[in-house]
Order: sequence, then C-alpha cells, then structure tokens
Amino acid sequence: MSYNSEFASLEPPTPPASALPQTLVGLGVLLTGLALAWGAIGISSEAGYGGVGPNFLPWLVSVALTICGAWILWEARTGGFRELEAPSGDKAYWPGFVWVSAGLLLNAALITTLGFILSCTLCYLLAVQGLRRASGQAAASRPRTWLVDIFTGLVISAPVFWMFTKFLAINLPGLTNTGWL
Repeated sequence: MSYNSEFASLEPPTPPASALPQTLVGLGVLLTGLALAWGAIGISSEAGYGGVGPNFLPWLVSVALTICGAWILWEARTGGFRELEAPSGDKAYWPGFVWVSAGLLLNAALITTLGFILSCTLCYLLAVQGLRRASGQAAASRPRTWLVDIFTGLVISAPVFWMFTKFLAINLPGLTNTGWL
C-alpha cells in the first residue's frame, strides 16, 4: 500500500458543482451573524433583574448564527450537504409563498390597528393556509379548517400577549387599553 492511497480517504472531498449556492447560503448566514454581533456591540451590557443585560439575546443569536454559517460554509466547501437528496425537479409553489408572505406583511401592517392577538392570529391563519395548500391538503379550503386555524392562532397568540404584558411588563399593541386584548 502506497502513502498516497493510504491517506487519500483523509483528504476532504472536492466540492461538487452545486457547492456555489450552498456556499452563498453559508456566507449569508455567517455575515448576518457578524452583522448582529456588530450591532450588539452598541447595546448596553448592564445586568437587569434576571442578571443578564439587554445585549444577552443579540449576542446569543449572533454567536449561534455565526457558528451555523461557518458550519454551512464548511459543509459546502468539503463536499456539500452529503445527506441531501437530489432535487426532484419540482417547482416552487408560488401561491403558498404568497399566502405566507401576505400573513407576515399583514401582521406587520395591522398590529397597531388590530392589536397583537388578532394580527398574530391572522398571520398564523394565512401562513398555515399557504403551507396546507403547498402540501396539497384538500381540507385547506373547508370552513371547519379555517375555524380550527383561527382558534389555534388565538390559543397561541393570546398567552404570548398576556405573558409579555402581564408578567414581563412589556407593552405590546392591544386592541383595548385593558391589557387583556
């Protein structure tokens, strides 16, 4: 056995032709993490009631994104995502993208008008409808499914609103001034 064949398996594989998009995604995530770290530098680090300052979460997110971006970059440059199946040739489902995007944009536009609970419920409803339609679920257009999605959105967003406003004393836009809606 020669020296070259003995250590050939230890060398990283050559990146495939599909490595460019994967590399760009990794680079984007890495740069986002670094940009968040740059922004976190300017946030005060004085500890609050819980012993952590307001810059804790931005630093945590920036470190996590930087690590993930570096990892994606390394995966892309050393052979790509090894376990990723080859694309089936399916096209993107644009109507689903429109449903989800509409939910996010309407939430941002209406949160001060409808309040946190109702605007987040609307966001949830539209996003779930888009995902249901993208997966080909026939029940997506049934009224019962819409009612279940509205109820689920309310069950998720109301406790979040109450936890922020009542327990953490963080003001979120409400429908009324009572702090409960």
